[in-house]
Amino acid sequence: MSFTNLLVHVDDSDRCEERLTVALTLAQKHGAALTGLFAQSDSSGAGIVTRKAGPALTQAAQRARELFEEKAREAGVTTRWWQLSHGEYGHVIAETVICSRYVDLAVFGQHDPEDSRVPADLIEEVVLNAGRPILIVPHTGSYPQLADRPVIAWNGSREATRAVNDALPLLKQASSVLLLAFHTQPRAEGGGNVPQVDILEHLASHGVTATQERMTIASMTPMDAVLSRASDHGADLLVMGGFGGYGGSLFPLFGRGSNTRQILRQMTLPVLLSH
Repeated sequence: MSFTNLLVHVDDSDRCEERLTVALTLAQKHGAALTGLFAQSDSSGAGIVTRKAGPALTQAAQRARELFEEKAREAGVTTRWWQLSHGEYGHVIAETVICSRYVDLAVFGQHDPEDSRVPADLIEEVVLNAGRPILIVPHTGSYPQLADRPVIAWNGSREATRAVNDALPLLKQASSVLLLAFHTQPRAEGGGNVPQVDILEHLASHGVTATQERMTIASMTPMDAVLSRASDHGADLLVMGGFGGYGGSLFPLFGRGSNTRQILRQMTLPVLLSH
């Protein structure tokens, strides 16, 4: 199992270059081709009405493509270019979701309210509907190295299982993998918890040696606990399932998707989400 086809969302924002750097580094590391997808909201009323890109959006696309092709050429990565026909709100979301379905991993940037070029809920919609793992890069910081010390948030749910298996190409190349098995209340003796050996043996069968820690959520919210432990570990990637339903999410005490929305707002390191 490996990544052979990656996608990176590009736009005219200040953080596009950092996001592109992360995607190109991954493409180099895995010998993968990289698709640049230009998707951006159009501030031109005329362009929105006619369903055609306005002048400002056309110019932004050209700048983004030049940056993408220049950086890819320097990195020696095989590429292709996709560009949405216009920037109407619903079109940007729907077409971005569809494009993300045709790659092994899609790289996006965390929504930045102060420098946003896309709908605020784009990432949530892509994670929920694309059916592919999504790597989100924070809107601050630099990440020249990724997935050398990943942390996995785990409770045996469908979403967490998807995330672990989607992340295997990254986990295989990591030097240290920490798996956090979460509980929202103290364990009862003889309780029906997922046997810890199952997931560790599964990872080991793919050549991934992981260390497991069991954590009980008590004095802080689940996502605060995740981010705190990831920071203590010196993690450079968080792997977790997103948008679980009641009882099926990583943290069933919270409503559908609430943990994912919190991590998308408060993330302090790149996050790989699968649904």
